[in-house]
Amino acid sequence: MAKVQPRTLSGFMELLPAPQMQLERMMSILRETYSVYGFTPLDTPVIESAEVLLAKGGGETEKQIYRFTKGDSDLALRFDLTVPLAKYVAAHYSELAFPFRRYQIGKVYRGERAQRGRFREFYQADIDIIGDGKLDIINEAEIPSIIYRTFSTLGITKFKIKVNNRKLLNGFYAINGMSERAGDIMRTVDKLDKIGAEKVRQLLIDEVKMLPCKAENVLDFMAITGTNTEVIAALERYRGMDETFDQGLDELITVTKYLKDFGVPEENFAVDLTIARGLDYYTGTVYETEMTEHPEIGSVCSGGRYDNLAGYYTDKQLPGVGISIGLTRLFYVLQEQGLLSEETVTAPCDALVIPMTEEPAAAIAAATTLRAAGVRTQLYCEKKKFKAKMSYADKIGVPFAVLLGEDEINEGVVSVKNMTSGEQVKLTPADAAAMIKAAVDARNQAAVIKEN
Repeated sequence: MAKVQPRTLSGFMELLPAPQMQLERMMSILRETYSVYGFTPLDTPVIESAEVLLAKGGGETEKQIYRFTKGDSDLALRFDLTVPLAKYVAAHYSELAFPFRRYQIGKVYRGERAQRGRFREFYQADIDIIGDGKLDIINEAEIPSIIYRTFSTLGITKFKIKVNNRKLLNGFYAINGMSERAGDIMRTVDKLDKIGAEKVRQLLIDEVKMLPCKAENVLDFMAITGTNTEVIAALERYRGMDETFDQGLDELITVTKYLKDFGVPEENFAVDLTIARGLDYYTGTVYETEMTEHPEIGSVCSGGRYDNLAGYYTDKQLPGVGISIGLTRLFYVLQEQGLLSEETVTAPCDALVIPMTEEPAAAIAAATTLRAAGVRTQLYCEKKKFKAKMSYADKIGVPFAVLLGEDEINEGVVSVKNMTSGEQVKLTPADAAAMIKAAVDARNQAAVIKEN
């Protein structure tokens, strides 16, 4: 029979066991952090009705979606976690308590051209707070404080959360008589970091059809920089010219104040007027987060405020604020740049129990004791030579090998070998469990990401 060549499709990522463990550790940290802030885990279906997913679709979304039929059903794979959330909240409105706080870590699918670090199947890690009719602005400050804690816990120390407000931008464009093209302008300005001011200026003139003087006004506004206090002071000179602008400025001042109250150091957040977020549904505060020593990675976490989450599914007003981490892309880039820590345990187990006699009963009992103490334990059952058994232990990267020969069985102990140092000691199974657990717990205190 002819064999099928095993291969992974372009744009899809498969990891070997060790990096998979690192990714799982990152996801575990995210879950723990989001839970600390009172977010409920949610798991929406990967497959939805195409009608549901494309309610706000069209354009690029429809081009990228994986769509198929099964019988009479028109189906599609979810392309983000926000649209399924909107459907979920609308469908279960009467059963939910508001504000509704959820987190979700799950795979999404986009049929776009696969590029280095860009995938067609990838994990997103989202949090959102949904209000019923209203949602207090303090939530817009709490979200970046969660970003701060998340990245700090992961081991990313040098990062900046960039904050802006869409109302500020809409107000500024209204002041300059550019309201009708505000969306096009913001999508163009959003490219500043990628292509630079001169190319953005040319796009504003050639594609958005702005007068050169108007394009210069936009770029001058976006060029307002300094400390957060200095930027806000510079914005004050526009106050009174447009109601929407004033509202956005007040919200920005409030968010930056509360960010300090939430304990976010000022070196980790900055008012940045270039941040617009390309998606039209953002209506207030917007965020992007970058690793300051690796700006080439781009935004590693983004989001913002939206005022009508579920407008395509219900007449109820359901405002929200949220963020999304492109987890697969972040992991890929960190791995590629050698920024993933090697200190944490990446083996599938903490201890490998190796019987050295024909009768495995003592080894089974030792493995049971270790597992009862919370030590991740694998029992090696294959009847191979000692060298092959130790070679397996090396290959999976297990921190400790637990050996049971006739001497150990007669003495009621096990031999515990530290696979890193080579040191070997005899202990009771209970003492071995305590020693291994303490050593592994200490090792796992290390951050997933090397200090940057």
